[in-house]
Amino acid sequence: MIEDRLDPELSTEGPGGKLNGRVAFVTGGTRGIGAAISLSLASQGASVAAGYSSNSNRAEEFLVRLKEAARGAATMSLHRGDVAIADDCRRTIAEVIDQHGRLDILVNNAGITKDKTVAKMTDDDWNSVLAVNLSGPFFLAQAALRHMVERGTGRIVNVSSIIGETGAIGQANYAASKSGLFGLTKTLAREATFQLARAGKLTEDSIGVTVNTVTPGFVATEMVAAMPEHVLEKIKSTIPVKRLAQPCEVARVVHFLAADSASYITGQVWGVNGGLDM
Repeated sequence: MIEDRLDPELSTEGPGGKLNGRVAFVTGGTRGIGAAISLSLASQGASVAAGYSSNSNRAEEFLVRLKEAARGAATMSLHRGDVAIADDCRRTIAEVIDQHGRLDILVNNAGITKDKTVAKMTDDDWNSVLAVNLSGPFFLAQAALRHMVERGTGRIVNVSSIIGETGAIGQANYAASKSGLFGLTKTLAREATFQLARAGKLTEDSIGVTVNTVTPGFVATEMVAAMPEHVLEKIKSTIPVKRLAQPCEVARVVHFLAADSASYITGQVWGVNGGLDM
């Protein structure tokens, strides 16, 4: 059984203040890694808008926890939408800005899997995974960047996967979508600085608009916890540090990249995988 310290429902860490006054939108932000990211951002003083797709009761329950993690004048909200639909992406970004008055941080965390070998994969298996995992982040970032460039500041963090680096049998769609985030990240990072420079908003003391990707390995989420113990042990045996990641370990990297002090880091891929890609 997974140790209690790896329980994805546990809070992330004590209060900080790196993100006081900032507004963050986390897609898939009410469960698993997304919940840990939402809590971590809130613990650093950010107002968090948590996105979710269907389970309203669960989302409302999580909102209570999120409000408990709030610091100072931070406010929390929920936003329902389907990131596979471009109009929903644009609507939720506009909703967050309208409700909170600004958007400083976008975390593209929402993702799905539909695992089958290439021989058995259907058109829908392929298209639906690419729509959520890759097209969604594009449309969300496209909408957010307009606002961020206009204000001259912003942070976008995409959540990829080590599978995007290594591939995996039965996950051609998932691997392609997560690998696609690497190219999307680097292009968005270049275009953000290009647009800021053209607008005369890049200066020596500017915190700018940055775009980065975090690439988790195997993380102790509910889905992983449901695996048979012998499967978990086999997975852990392949990881150099011999354990799964805690969701909060991924979340800490996200809130680090979201901070003003990370302004010199852009277009980068940050592995959080216990050395699995060495």
